[in-house]
Amino acid sequence: MPRRRTPPPLPVRAGLNPTRLRLPVPSSSDPTPATVLAYLVGRFPDDEARLREKVAAGEVVLEDGTPVDAATSYRPHDTVWLYRDPPAEPELPFRAEVLYRDDNLLVVDKPHFVATLPRGAYVARSLLVQLRRELDLPELSPIHRLDRVTAGVVVFTVRREVRGAYQQLLDRRGLDKEYLAVAPVRPDLRLPVVVRSRIVKERGVLRAAEVPGEPNAESRVSLVASRPWPDDVARPPWAPADVAPDLGLYRLEPRTGRTHQLRLHLARLGVPILGDPFYPELRDVAEDDWSDPLQLLARAVAFTDPFTRELRTFESRRRLAAWPRDAECEDGTP
Repeated sequence: MPRRRTPPPLPVRAGLNPTRLRLPVPSSSDPTPATVLAYLVGRFPDDEARLREKVAAGEVVLEDGTPVDAATSYRPHDTVWLYRDPPAEPELPFRAEVLYRDDNLLVVDKPHFVATLPRGAYVARSLLVQLRRELDLPELSPIHRLDRVTAGVVVFTVRREVRGAYQQLLDRRGLDKEYLAVAPVRPDLRLPVVVRSRIVKERGVLRAAEVPGEPNAESRVSLVASRPWPDDVARPPWAPADVAPDLGLYRLEPRTGRTHQLRLHLARLGVPILGDPFYPELRDVAEDDWSDPLQLLARAVAFTDPFTRELRTFESRRRLAAWPRDAECEDGTP
């Protein structure tokens, strides 16, 4: 997540950060706009009426907080801040549970199908925006994130003053994370195993990919328990029709945090996670189809608090739907 040295000149509003625009140097074939407003209207023609309203209301400002008016001259490299209108979004029938809260931290148990950060079709209904609004915490910020389809523990900082210290835990690999996943069992797969690969995720491409090169992703995979394939759990389309695989509960311990890392690594081992719409094959799933959640849970997060030096551990209270509720492993893992 990008870190700014100074806070934006506009505060968080309705749970959303203001948008930052850097005024570009026009190309030789395009005339330089006379005013900032002319540039904004040219860039966002469908929003012309709202942009004029925002300028008139003083809701568009320069980096130093000076309001932009209709006559403010356009200067390349200047920075402009404004609020974008969030899209209309239907409510999601899922709610996060607060696991812990103090003056520095908020820890929540995220459900499946809720985006951690505002993006695309999930802005007002993203976890961050919902929590900012409901708990009146405008400076709330996650120190890590989960994919929209992954459930489990997410840790947020409550105050801007402590954000950097906690976010550095990621940079120093000081945030220990444990996941559970439900996937088929391959009898020929020797576990535990450490999987290393190079993962890249290109902007605008749905799936990440493993490519040749120096590894930048590492995961430890172990099998916690296995059971016969339940009748009420759909068999994956890639499973051989004449073989009934066992169902396994896996413990996943990532050493790095690449996009879709655990999902790619299990698919690479030949045991893709149940409910995964991306790996090993891309499936077309409707946005409001919640019938087959990804069977991946961020079960626990642990770290040494940078202020108190105490070991902090937070555990999810959620369960994976494909693992029977009456099943418990020898180590107590649900």
